[in-house]
Amino acid sequence: MSRTLSTTPRQDGFRAPGEFEPKAGCWLIWPERPDTWRLGAKPAQKLFADVAAVISQSEPVTVIASGRQWQNARARLPANVRVVEMSTNDSWLRDSGPNFVVNDHGLVRGVDWTFNAYGGFNGGLYSPWDLDDLLAHKVLEVETMDRYRSPLIAEGGGLQCDGEGTLITTEQCLLNRNRNAHLGKPEVERQLGDYLGVDTIIWLPRGFAFDETDGHVDDICCFVRPGVVALSWTDDRTDPQYEIVREAEDVLRSARDARGRSLEIHRLPHPLPIETTAEESESVDRIYATWARPEGNRIAASYINYYPGNSVVVVPEFGCDLDARAKQVLAGLFPNHQIVGIANSREILLGGGNVACITLPVYAPQHR
Repeated sequence: MSRTLSTTPRQDGFRAPGEFEPKAGCWLIWPERPDTWRLGAKPAQKLFADVAAVISQSEPVTVIASGRQWQNARARLPANVRVVEMSTNDSWLRDSGPNFVVNDHGLVRGVDWTFNAYGGFNGGLYSPWDLDDLLAHKVLEVETMDRYRSPLIAEGGGLQCDGEGTLITTEQCLLNRNRNAHLGKPEVERQLGDYLGVDTIIWLPRGFAFDETDGHVDDICCFVRPGVVALSWTDDRTDPQYEIVREAEDVLRSARDARGRSLEIHRLPHPLPIETTAEESESVDRIYATWARPEGNRIAASYINYYPGNSVVVVPEFGCDLDARAKQVLAGLFPNHQIVGIANSREILLGGGNVACITLPVYAPQHR
């Protein structure tokens, strides 16, 4: 049974774990929306199936599919992947799904943020978004986990926790006028503390250029473990992210985490933004006024957008020389994991995100 609680995770002794912590499973949504995914989502479906297959070697995987696509998804996914039918608006479960929180006595619960499709009617990406705002509740019902419903507008891709009371996020996203600007920074910090159990928030001014989610942190940096951060990096002065990553590094180097530690920073290279080709643009349906896949549309590519499972790290590849270097850096950061690249993850990127954006980690019960 899943209960909706009137308390907060902090009141009940729960905390947000770091993404590197043990997992009980992972969820994804089978893509099909034709104005997000080109060619009726068939190229994206292959990539989602590849990601699900790799993660299923590490922990159990569940894929959500609509009634229209359930049989197709079931046929294309490995037999060890569970497929459940749910209604959705799109396929970014990291953002529309719950943030799981844990306590020291073996309980796991979920935080259900308010979701408005990255800005609602003030720059949001699609409408309606009502089905996606229900997804966290539905996932928690299936997982039989208790639910905290938060009034804060937030997405999982905009939040990076270290599991020990520290959160990294961006002002561009959480304090955006289309999210929570009306609340003011102190109130946003209070609510983040209440719902994630964090004591220290490190605010980066902005995320990557060309990030249509208004600067999610999951493209620019992430915690590898407490006190250790991977930062997307370039030395190319022509790269539109050149000043952004230096600005972020300055903030991170001057910060202290909730335990009073300075952060150890590892630079992970990133390629230049990709540009949508004429062929790719023409193969996306033009349905809604918010459609933004014209020829030449630029999208930020980042290896930071990886998924660290229990035994694998699933990392996007972009078909360039930096793929090998990025996997080498991640192998050093995760010496006990197999580093698995997803070839041609451009197909996911064309939809607006990458591996981390489509995966929702479910954390394992913990006892301390």
